[in-house]
Amino acid sequence: MTTMQTKFDSLNPATDEVVGSHPIHTAEEVQAAVERARTAAAWWADLGFSGRAERLQRWKGVLTRRAAQLAGVVHAETGKPHADAMLEIILAIDHTDWAAKHARKVLGPHRRSSGLLMANQASTVEYQPLGVVGVIGPWNYPVFTPMGSIAYAMAAGNAVVFKPSEYTPGVGRWLADSFAEIVPEHPVLQVVTGYGETGAALCRAGVAKIAFTGSPGTGKKIMAACADTLTPVLIEAGGKDALIVDADADLDLAADGAVWGGFSNAGQTCTGIERVYVHEQVYDEFVAKVVEKAKSVRPGFDADANIGPITMPSQLDIIRRHIADAVSRGGRALVGGEVGDRYVQPTVLVDVPEDSSAVREETFGPTMTIAKVRDMDEAIAKANDTTYGLGGSVFSKKRGMELARRLRSGMVAVNSVISFAGVPSLPFGGSGDSGFGRIHGPEGLREFGKPKAITRQRFRAPLTLTSFARGPKVDAQVAKLITLLHGKRR
Repeated sequence: MTTMQTKFDSLNPATDEVVGSHPIHTAEEVQAAVERARTAAAWWADLGFSGRAERLQRWKGVLTRRAAQLAGVVHAETGKPHADAMLEIILAIDHTDWAAKHARKVLGPHRRSSGLLMANQASTVEYQPLGVVGVIGPWNYPVFTPMGSIAYAMAAGNAVVFKPSEYTPGVGRWLADSFAEIVPEHPVLQVVTGYGETGAALCRAGVAKIAFTGSPGTGKKIMAACADTLTPVLIEAGGKDALIVDADADLDLAADGAVWGGFSNAGQTCTGIERVYVHEQVYDEFVAKVVEKAKSVRPGFDADANIGPITMPSQLDIIRRHIADAVSRGGRALVGGEVGDRYVQPTVLVDVPEDSSAVREETFGPTMTIAKVRDMDEAIAKANDTTYGLGGSVFSKKRGMELARRLRSGMVAVNSVISFAGVPSLPFGGSGDSGFGRIHGPEGLREFGKPKAITRQRFRAPLTLTSFARGPKVDAQVAKLITLLHGKRR
C-alpha cells in the first residue's frame, strides 16, 4: 500500500540540513485558499487606496525591523551570503513603499480628452482590482522577485495566494505570517506550498491572474494550465543577458560590473551577465581585469564567502555541460571551470563558438563567455542573436544610450549592471523566451488592475449621434465637420 506524501522538507543546499517541514497542499486545499481569498479581496478592496497603503506601510516597517531574521531564512534555504539576502530584502522594502505610495496616482480615476465629436462627455478611466491573484515565485530571489508581484497586486486592491518555490517555502511562510500580524482581519496574503502539482492547482483554481517567475519550460506549462479557464498570465522566464564594452568604456568599471553581474548569487540571476562582447581595441586589457577580479570571488557557506552554493542540485549538470561543451569546441577557461557537488568556481570562458550551449542557453551559474568584436554593430548583432530578451548592460562614455536602445531587451543598464531592478518606478520584464508582461513601476501596478472606462454626459450635444432620431441633416453636418477636421491634404 502506497502512502501519499503530505509534507516535504526544505533543505540547506550547503549542508543538506533540514531547515523546515511544510505541507504539500492538495488541489482541494488550494481551491479552499482561493475561496477564502475572494472574501478577503472584497474587504481589502473596500479599504480604498489610503487604507491599503497604511497597512502596506506598516508591513514595510515589520520587514525593515526584522530584515536580519528574514535574511537568516533566505540564507538557510538558498545558501546565498547573508549580505546578499539583506540586499534583496532592502530592495523589496523599497518597492513595497513605492507601490503603496503610488497606487492611487497610477490606478485612480484619470480624466481623458473626449474629442470634439463627444465634447459633451466627461471621460475618465480607472483601474479596478482583479480580485484574487496567484503568484508563483522562484527560489533564486525568494523575497525580491515575488514581492514585485505580491506588493503591487495588493496595492492595487487584490488578495494574493502565493506559491513559493519548493526550495524556499520557509521564506514564503515568513512573508505571509508577518503580513497577517498587520492585517489579521482577513487572509489577504496566503501561502500554499508543495511541488509543481500545487502550482498547477493554483492555475486552475479560478484566480483572476497568475504572475509566474521561472524557466521558459515551466512558463509554458503554466500557460497551458491557465488556458483551461482563460486565466491571464504574467511570465518572467529568465534570460541570457549580454554586456557590451565599447572602446571608450571605463574598463575598471566595466570589469567590476561584469564580475558582479555574472557571479553574484552564484550566477543564479535571471538578469545576470552570461555573455560579454568587447571592442577589439580594449579586449585584452578588459579580459585581464576580469580575470584578476574573478580570482578573488570565493564560493562557500562561511561568513567570508562571496557566493553560495548552487541552490537547485539539478542545475549543476547544466553548468557542467555548458562548460564542457565550450572547452571541447575550442574554448578556454581562464578562471575556474570546476563544478563540484555543491559549488561552482567562477568561470571565465573565451574563444567560445557562438553556437555553443554556453552562449545559446541560459546557464544560471557563475560562468560567462567573453568574445572580441570588431565594432559595436557586431556587438549588437551578436547580443541580439538570442531567443531571450530580458536585460543587458552597455559600457560606453559616448554611445551608451544609443547602444542601449538598439539592444533587443526589456531593460538595459548603461555603465552599470542590473541597476534597473532597483528602481521601483521602472517596469521589469522582457520578451521572447524571457516572457511577457511587467512587474514594478506604473506598468506593474496596472498589470493587477482592470481598466474601466466611464463617460458622463455633461450637457445635451447639438449633434446627437447615438440616437435613432438622428436624421440626414445631422449626418450631413457630421460629415462636413469630419471633412474640415481630418480631410485636409498634406
